[in-house]
Amino acid sequence: MDKKAKIAIVGTIVAILILIIGVGIVVVKKFTPSDEVMPLTEYYQIKDSELMIILQDKIYDKSGIVADGIVYIDYDTIKNEFNNRFYWDRNENILTYTTPTEIIQVEPVGSKYSITKSMIKTESVSEYPIIKLDGDDVYVALDFVQKYSDIKYRFYTDPNRVIIDYRWGDYLFTEVSKATQLRFEPNIKSPILLQLPVSEELMYFTDEAPQNGFVKVMNEEGVIGYVREKHIKASYHKSIQGTYEAPEYTAQLRSDKINLVFHHIFNPNAADKLEELISQTKGVNVVSPTWFSVNDKSGTMSSLASQEYVDKAKALGLEVWALIDDFNSEVDMYDLLSYTSRRENLSNALIEVAIQYKINGINIDFENISTKAGEHYIQFLRELSVKCRNNGIVLSVDNYIPAPYNKHYDRSEQAVLVDYIIVMAYDEHYAGSEVAGPVASIGFVKDAIRNTLEEVPKEKTIIAIPFYSRLWKETSEGDITSESLSMTPSKQVFTDNGIEPEWDEASGSYYGEFEKDGAIYKIWLEDERSIEEKMKAIYDADVAGIGAWKLGLDREEVWNVIIRYN
Repeated sequence: MDKKAKIAIVGTIVAILILIIGVGIVVVKKFTPSDEVMPLTEYYQIKDSELMIILQDKIYDKSGIVADGIVYIDYDTIKNEFNNRFYWDRNENILTYTTPTEIIQVEPVGSKYSITKSMIKTESVSEYPIIKLDGDDVYVALDFVQKYSDIKYRFYTDPNRVIIDYRWGDYLFTEVSKATQLRFEPNIKSPILLQLPVSEELMYFTDEAPQNGFVKVMNEEGVIGYVREKHIKASYHKSIQGTYEAPEYTAQLRSDKINLVFHHIFNPNAADKLEELISQTKGVNVVSPTWFSVNDKSGTMSSLASQEYVDKAKALGLEVWALIDDFNSEVDMYDLLSYTSRRENLSNALIEVAIQYKINGINIDFENISTKAGEHYIQFLRELSVKCRNNGIVLSVDNYIPAPYNKHYDRSEQAVLVDYIIVMAYDEHYAGSEVAGPVASIGFVKDAIRNTLEEVPKEKTIIAIPFYSRLWKETSEGDITSESLSMTPSKQVFTDNGIEPEWDEASGSYYGEFEKDGAIYKIWLEDERSIEEKMKAIYDADVAGIGAWKLGLDREEVWNVIIRYN
């Protein structure tokens, strides 16, 4: 072999070796894990004063703030995620939290807060500012929130982050079996977030399938990333539970069935006829006089209260649950209820008059609450319930039958706060109805009972029934009008017009129809039999009792029916 051939062979061998080395380097690089480290400050990407929030096992899309080592979370997150009983008054910049027996109010300046149990406020000082304002954004100290909420949290620095546990139950965990790395993405070339020692516990994510031999996990400090599946043990379930003990909302329930009748009051001399009206009833143990009405948006109210009335009612063996309405069309209830000072004026006025006249209870009949006023109405009930509970005053609230249009009345929350919820199971067809129909068909009443009991305990539910009917007039032009008649005149309609009552199974009442002066008149009669049908349904539901609208519209015979079922 000549020299040139040898050189060619050597060159070829060298080239092959270089190629092999090059391929080897590429292969080694491909399968050698990256040792690049991603700093957690880069991973979280938050400013120094900000706070990354991790809700259970998810990075939240909002940031908190840290001030002097205190963690603050925005109000909307607190209300929507942790505890919807926190209430922020954007008009007067007051944060309120209401327990069963205390109203805690915090203003955004300094560390002072107040506690009200009845009507007297006591001032206290916190170890830290409870509220931080940033323009329109409101932040609340998480330590303060934790006092009243079923949450736990862990706070870490460098960078600032907080892990908040509040959804209790079983979660999947695992442990590191061989020292390894937590990586940013599920591959060996991804940057390293943390070095994981043997036996470190990790929360195991099941929302992602293993990728490239990696599984998604989170460590105790809230760092979420990927670890090699072969370097962890088999997963196991672990229960995460809170230790918070919620205070009990006690209710001032009566041992006997409630037999309540509303008494429509027009003047302060109503006591004069009370005994006569009650003597025509049987079994009534609560009277609710319509004494009070919201007067203006500042929270004042008009009053027809009478000590003589209270004394006479009690002498007749009756409790007095005085009613307040919101029927003043000049008062926007949102304007009243969305201000803390105005709600306080109204609730204090009610408690003062209840104490003054030794009234047993207060009945709230607010029928004009708009959707936007809903949360403020519930806050009013929270605050009033504290004052009623601390003064031994029964708090009852009148409600429409459950329907989508009145969902903002939040009967579920009312059921926690108040003593009794009175369902107005009438006005199925009312003065402004476009079609004639019964005031309270049996189906309407049964639906009212069934749907209410989905939200309200039966021992707090009172079903109110009507002592009136409507006489409808339909003209040939298509106009429909009606007038409300008490029980005796309603029955007289049949006699006066020579018509025989026909039992209508669908409505659960007698029906009559006649023609006069070119118009068709229709009436669905509320009498002893229709009331009995309703009472059977109420009895079967075993609710707290009945209410009736109203005293003086009844016939004596109807009470014989009522007492058989209540």
